[in-house]
Amino acid sequence: MKAFTSILPDKKANKAAENTEEMTLLMKTIKAVHQAAGNPALMTPEELSRQRSEMELFSKLVTPVLMLNVKSFTVGEIPCEWVSPEYPHRKDKVILYCHGGGYTCGKLGYARILANKLATHTGIETVSFEYRLAPENPYPAQIEDALKVWDHLMMLGYGANNVFLAGDSAGGNLALELVLKLKEQRRLLPGALILMSPWTDMRAESSTYESLKDKDPTITKDYVLSVRSAYAGPEADFEDPALSPLFADLEGFPPTLIQVGSNEILRDDSEKLAKKLMKADSYAKLEVYTGGWHVFQQMPIPKAAHALDSVRDFITKITEQ
Repeated sequence: MKAFTSILPDKKANKAAENTEEMTLLMKTIKAVHQAAGNPALMTPEELSRQRSEMELFSKLVTPVLMLNVKSFTVGEIPCEWVSPEYPHRKDKVILYCHGGGYTCGKLGYARILANKLATHTGIETVSFEYRLAPENPYPAQIEDALKVWDHLMMLGYGANNVFLAGDSAGGNLALELVLKLKEQRRLLPGALILMSPWTDMRAESSTYESLKDKDPTITKDYVLSVRSAYAGPEADFEDPALSPLFADLEGFPPTLIQVGSNEILRDDSEKLAKKLMKADSYAKLEVYTGGWHVFQQMPIPKAAHALDSVRDFITKITEQ
């Protein structure tokens, strides 16, 4: 079964404000804040410490907390959180969420932004985890940690098909690489993949790096080059499927939802991935959100709510087949 659906969700909630001057002002404000905060492309210990602190502060400002129970636990030495809706919900399914942050930033607080939103919008319990960060812990530490958390869910009795694997940005890369690792080990794969602005090609050669560089308010090519070096080393083969899943064999992949903003430099990563999945005869749905930027789903805006509702609808469709 295969599908390639490129859509521009721009209805009702989105039309109200997000393709207007108000939306443009918001994007400019976000870009100004990023520029004033320093140079995220620098990987000095001081800059990394600042970035990590700012991400945790950002999470405190935008993370939804109503109607949710959040419980901490560990898998070995990996800090994790289990987010459950307080209202009645099905407990036979679970979302395993891999947070973004260029593999160099992001703790549980940062992961909580989308983990909580995923649980709220889908009504499915969501697990996030604090994988080790580069450059202190370079590749493949992050994939090793993801695999350990996956194994923990299997030990709890969840069938692979009852786990929906989600990730944004570098977390999207991690989710894809986890599927590839499970496939390499000839194990059962997740029931579905949910990818938000996934990082699929570490070569950073796509045309949207240039054509959309002035429209993306959150990340730059210099930043991407910096974090990929911190993660894999400057001399790595960035066409290696273990780093860039776009070049992997995607045959047999689970049904995949890919969401990307029309104004982000990684847009081409998502579009190429959807085409590659289609070519591999896997089911893929691509959603390009007009006016959206890199991982806009984190923000408390109608467009983000619309995207998270689409995640819910996609999971519902998959589970009903």
